[in-house]
Amino acid sequence: MGVNKRLSDAAGVQNTAVLMGSEKNKELLADLGVHAPQIDEAQPNDLIVEVVADSRQVVDAVLGDLDQALKFMTTSAPVSVWRTFEDGLAQKPGANLEVISIPGEYAASEARKALEANLHVFIFSSNVTLDDELELKRRASQKNLLVMGPDCGTSLIGGVGIGFANAVRQGTIGAIGASGTGLQEFTCQIHNAGLGISHAIGTGTNDVSDAIGGLTTLAALDALEDDPGTKIIVFISKPPGKKMLEKLLERLDQCKKPAICCFLGIDHLPDTHKKVKFARTIDEAVQWTIYFEDDGPAVSKPNLRPEELKWIKNERARWSPKQQYLRGIFAGGTFCYQSQQIMQDAGLEVYSNAPLEPRFALEHPDRSRAHTLVDMGDEYYTLGKPHPMIDGALRKQRILTESLEPQVAILFLDFILGYNASADPVGELLDAILEARQTASQRGGALTVVASICGTDGDPQDLDLQTRLLQEAGAIVFPSNARAASFCCKLLE
Repeated sequence: MGVNKRLSDAAGVQNTAVLMGSEKNKELLADLGVHAPQIDEAQPNDLIVEVVADSRQVVDAVLGDLDQALKFMTTSAPVSVWRTFEDGLAQKPGANLEVISIPGEYAASEARKALEANLHVFIFSSNVTLDDELELKRRASQKNLLVMGPDCGTSLIGGVGIGFANAVRQGTIGAIGASGTGLQEFTCQIHNAGLGISHAIGTGTNDVSDAIGGLTTLAALDALEDDPGTKIIVFISKPPGKKMLEKLLERLDQCKKPAICCFLGIDHLPDTHKKVKFARTIDEAVQWTIYFEDDGPAVSKPNLRPEELKWIKNERARWSPKQQYLRGIFAGGTFCYQSQQIMQDAGLEVYSNAPLEPRFALEHPDRSRAHTLVDMGDEYYTLGKPHPMIDGALRKQRILTESLEPQVAILFLDFILGYNASADPVGELLDAILEARQTASQRGGALTVVASICGTDGDPQDLDLQTRLLQEAGAIVFPSNARAASFCCKLLE
């Protein structure tokens, strides 16, 4: 990732990728239209470097600096003498968890080793087959172990963050989530409300599908129900499979603790399960949690504050007659998904590379139309590149591209703080935001920038500083994705 960033920062470079020569990676490059004999001949231990630039001279110059970039990274990175799972286990014989972040085609075999050694497993890797995932989770179930993942972005176990996680105080609220940013948003809001998290267990994207049957979800529910330090259990996920949803709700009806479910994208929430509270958004799930845990106020839909109504009037007055569309450029897949739901609930048609409905799928991820929300964490954008939560280079390019469209009125962004994320997520995009607003101004209009920040006061990026930098750049900043999306809807009414 570090090498890729150094190469992509060179003047005249449009796109780069640095990745291992595995068969899966070669297939993904072919799907993107990148072909070369050298790629076909590459072996899994080889490194493929792809550069798209304004001219052949730029390509040659960037590749000519490749050795220097590699040497810089090898001399600046910490060196480990551990090469295998067995090496690590010999050094840490008391470990009970292995974290796996390697190409997906190799992740399952490493996970089997960990389960054989009676370790829980956290699989950050994606591209693990459903057959392998099902086999791993069945094996873990037999040994009373958890497999968090594959494609698991976040967990908080006993106050220790794994993957992308925030500085969150410990408390009595347990969470289970299929996606990373969904868990991050929920746990941060719980912390910011003065409460705490006992454990937040990530399951991976596919766990709630009918194919997997919620093996990790149900095991996590059992663990949290038996945990004396957990009083309330909250689920955050995209819609489960039909059979999985029935199985989960039946299990929750037997749960001894209050349960709250936020299934983003489900049109009609069940009303026959008296012991389960259903939330339409993550914010609403937080409200229900506060209601149960802290005798908080009754749950209600948030209304815009007087100053926010004034912002809407002022922003609209600055737009030119042509300006009418919103463009959202997200690092968090859950935020892209939830924003679509909120906007469709408000009667807006929204297109995406990760659409709620197939009819709203973009023909190409790079080509926006009308109102568009783009998940920049999609595999199309992360092949051989850092995730946008780590490196904002691709989001920066997309901001500048969208700003050239005279009909764009709103730029909608998310910023995610926490461990393993970018050290300065706002700073990485600040120049692009200012340039985009200047471009709109020079055309006689104005670009309204709406942003949400997911983070806590304990995160290393400094939540207050990141918020202030955005506000000084003219952005309207909200502490949650749902509130920011709702504000955008009001702007577009």
